[in-house]
Amino acid sequence: MTKIVNHWIGGKTAEGASGTYGPVTDPATGEVTTKVAFASVEEVDAAVAAAKEAYLSWGQSSLATRTSILFRFRALLDAHRDEIAGLITAEHGKVHSDALGEVARGLEIVDLACGITVQLKGELSTQVASRVDVSSIRQPLGVVAGITPFNFPAMVPMWMFPLAIACGNTFVLKPSEKDPSASVRLAELLSEAGLPDGVFNVVHGDKVAVDRLLAHPDVKAVSFVGSTPIARYIHTTASANGKRVQALGGAKNHMLVLPDADLDAAADAAVSAAYGSAGERCMAISAVVAVGGIGDALVEKIRERAEKIRIGPGDDPASEMGPLITKAHRDKVASYVAGAADEGAEVVLDGTGHTVDGHENGHWIGISLLDKVPTTAKAYQDEIFGPVLCVLRTETYEEALDLINASPFGNGTAIFTRDGGAARRFQLEVEAGMVGVNVPIPVPVGYHSFGGWKDSLFGDHHVYGNDGTHFYTRGKVVTTRWPDPADAPTGVDLGFPRNH
Repeated sequence: MTKIVNHWIGGKTAEGASGTYGPVTDPATGEVTTKVAFASVEEVDAAVAAAKEAYLSWGQSSLATRTSILFRFRALLDAHRDEIAGLITAEHGKVHSDALGEVARGLEIVDLACGITVQLKGELSTQVASRVDVSSIRQPLGVVAGITPFNFPAMVPMWMFPLAIACGNTFVLKPSEKDPSASVRLAELLSEAGLPDGVFNVVHGDKVAVDRLLAHPDVKAVSFVGSTPIARYIHTTASANGKRVQALGGAKNHMLVLPDADLDAAADAAVSAAYGSAGERCMAISAVVAVGGIGDALVEKIRERAEKIRIGPGDDPASEMGPLITKAHRDKVASYVAGAADEGAEVVLDGTGHTVDGHENGHWIGISLLDKVPTTAKAYQDEIFGPVLCVLRTETYEEALDLINASPFGNGTAIFTRDGGAARRFQLEVEAGMVGVNVPIPVPVGYHSFGGWKDSLFGDHHVYGNDGTHFYTRGKVVTTRWPDPADAPTGVDLGFPRNH
């Protein structure tokens, strides 16, 4: 019997009423294992209404109440991390160790939310004028929404809702319809931790649900992670409807390798950063820029390592890389490799024909490595979101920097070198929001914010860290003057004994 994933509204499961469902497949077999209910406008409205009603009390609740619930949620999340990783593997396809890592990174933001009291402290200036004090405080927005992608169905929602609800907001999540089960399990754990009904809600669906959240007058802010075209649409549409927006888009992350770098370490980093999680992550390294005469040696070291990656079902402990999320996405990724040679690239490894015995109908693709890729090639220009690594060659650091900065994306980048001066120049001169120095995937820890530049971010705020707290709150400044008690009118009785 096919499993059905329903909505979570007002603290309980809400069966889909629209009559529309989407298929959820096991990427390792290609079989449809689950149906997910798609929300109508009315169902989205019901979730927002539940969140609005819950905000009346949750927005006034004490910090101690909020953080104690989040501490309990953290303990439950830790206890169930293996179960949640299993849900991710079953619907996304990533190997179990990658799924466990995703849950661990989400836990970092829950940790941050548990300590939100420090981030929400205000400021006070006394005696700015005679008997006048000025204070600044931060208050929640109300109902906020999150729209999240398929590649991290647990972690990316946890980039958003723990901080949002810790700040006193209520939350409506619209997760990816491709792997929806993890989000519902998180909702159940929040309820078990004691979160009041309606503070956290989940609605599944497609553009109907998204557009209603973007237009709903009671939704005050929208957080999004996904592709650049959709991020631009989210930002434009939600902003036009008067909402605060943080919309993280796509990427084409470059790894610059200087001639003095440890090539073995660089090759190890390139392989793990390009092919981990089958390349389905916005911080994957998809372009290596080799400077000087090291290109041939570096490509050979990458090839040797890439050929040893074991590809198989995510629930097989021997697998190091799983399938792609859907057959359509698998075919799209393969098309970039198939057309690479005609666009001037040298195909070192072609993984498009890869299959796995016993799972022939899975969404499989092997490792692909393209060398001497021209910047005009589609494989370089587009965000592929799969296990395809492009290698480009330049003669100088300056040429490599210009190449990287010419990209319309500016999410993350990395440099591999032994030269501290070169690394310092790079971190100041490169046009990207996150920079790694001998670190291939520079995803910040929870108490620093995540976000890119250029077409990788729309809006002013990055996610989590201090930016996350600021996004989910708004500032208020209070100027106060109190009369001196000595100036009180004659005859006011304060209730104290008189000595005369």
